Parts: sequence; C-alpha cells; structure tokens
Amino acid sequence: MGVKIAVFPASGALGSSIVNNLAKLVSKSDLVLIARYPEKLHDLQQAGATVRRADYDEPSTLDTAFEGVDVLMLISYASFEIDHRIKAHRLAINAAVKTGVKHIFYSSLGFGGDLTDQSIAHVMGAHIETEKYLSSLEGTVSYTIVREGLYTESFPIYTAFFDPQNPADEVTIPHPGTGPGVAWVKRDELGEATAKLIVSYTNDPSSFEYLNKAVLLSGSREISLAETVKIIGQAIGKPLKIREISVDDYVNLPQIGDNHTYKGVNLSREWATAWEAIGRGETAVVSPALREILGHEPESYETTIKALIG
Repeated sequence: MGVKIAVFPASGALGSSIVNNLAKLVSKSDLVLIARYPEKLHDLQQAGATVRRADYDEPSTLDTAFEGVDVLMLISYASFEIDHRIKAHRLAINAAVKTGVKHIFYSSLGFGGDLTDQSIAHVMGAHIETEKYLSSLEGTVSYTIVREGLYTESFPIYTAFFDPQNPADEVTIPHPGTGPGVAWVKRDELGEATAKLIVSYTNDPSSFEYLNKAVLLSGSREISLAETVKIIGQAIGKPLKIREISVDDYVNLPQIGDNHTYKGVNLSREWATAWEAIGRGETAVVSPALREILGHEPESYETTIKALIG
C-alpha cells in the first residue's frame, strides 16, 4: 500500500489537471478522487482510483470523505466571495484533520506579490484567511500553500469577458494597461507542477522544501495588460487595445453582471479590485519555482494564447 493521495474537488479545471498529472506519477490505486459529480471520474475509477462523492455545500458529505487519506490536495471553493469560501475551506480542513490526514496542500492564488499576506484583491480574501488558518494548525497537521499564478486560460475575466469568437473592437476595463502586469502561466503547467510537488512530499516528507511554507508558481515573465491584450489581438488577427473606464462604468457593462453574480448578489465592484491589485504589482512577481519543478522553461503566454484561440 502506497501513500494515499486525495484531491478535492477533483473534477474542476485545475483539479482535473492535477489529477491527470498525478495519475502519470503514482499508482492509480493510491489516488482518492472526491467530487460533487463522481461520475466525471469514471475512467480513473475503472483504472483503479478510489472515487467518492462530497460537496463543499453539503458539509455532512465531508465527514467521511477523507478517511484513509494521508495527503490531501484541497482546491479552493469556486467563487471569489469571501465569507462562505472561508467557512467551506475550514469545514473541509477540519474534516481532514479529524480523519487523520497528515499533510494538506492548498491551492491559493497568485495575488499578494511575493508571498505576502496582504492583498487588496477581493478574490484573494478567502485565500489569505485559509492560509492563516492552515498555519495556525501547525503541529496538528502540516501544510503547503501553493499560490497558483494567474492562468492564461482565465484571460476573459481580466478583459471584461472578451470573446475571441465574437471580438469587440476594444477591451474596456478600469485599468490603463500600463505599469505592472501579470506573470501569466498555463493552467496545465500549474497542474503538472502541483502534482510533482505532492509526489515530492510523499517520497520524502522530512526533506520536502515547502513543508509548512508557501510557494508561488508563476510564468517566466511579467506581461502588462496592454501587451496581454495586444497578443490576444495578434492571435485573432485584429489590432486590439485597452480603453480605460471607471469602475462605475465597468460595473454597468451589459456582460458583467451575469458573470459576477454569486447566489443572487452582484459582486462586479468587488471583482474590480483585481485591477487595482494588478496595478500595485501584486501579480507581477516572477518566481523561478515553476521552472525548477517542471524541469523546463514554462510555455510562453503567446504560445498558450495561440493554441487557445487558434
């Protein structure tokens, strides 16, 4: 019997990438995959993985979800709201500790600069509180915070939901495009690096570099939002620029409300703090960790965008 590694939730975008990369590195019989819709994991279950159902929004399902698990990869609740996310994460962490999980990896986000515990981005609020909660449990359970860089595939939420299939003439956001930018990173490379970190820990916990620490996984260069948009334009064959608008005007854009509504509450204004955080350099830190863990240079933003849009 090897070390039992659980991933929860295991069927989302980042979760699927981590799971698929783990499946290449460890025996599938050592994987415990937990998801709201376990049927999505049918193929891995057939290949030998244990599949269980649990849901952040059904706390009772967490009580036994992590039984027999040594290492948990906990992926954050899919929202940028703060209070409910914090509670959901704590419920999952407490359930994991109660059932004997020894180490928790947590997928945080690449705001906050060089691993600081300060951010003005609303989307980072629950992450920072969860990071603090995990550190408060040191001695009860060990942990690793993985600050997953802003992934290239998420560009629509930073470009007012720009649609390459039906491209607008300009990108209207509450940011001029200049100044500090984003160290964009390919999502599947985050999944691969996170999986390799997990396996590195399971192979030798005592010498694991990030025991009770945080690590930032970023792309290899910072790209301004103006250049970000220009590269998207080049990929679709159309000159593209940013036009800066006020937060009030952003909130009132027709496509924004539906995309930023959580349980009936419009959080568009809260989301707009992301651009303020970018402007302060919170997403501009280039860390060598991703390259070191992957063992090669991360894929360029241009390459990922071309493949996404092409």
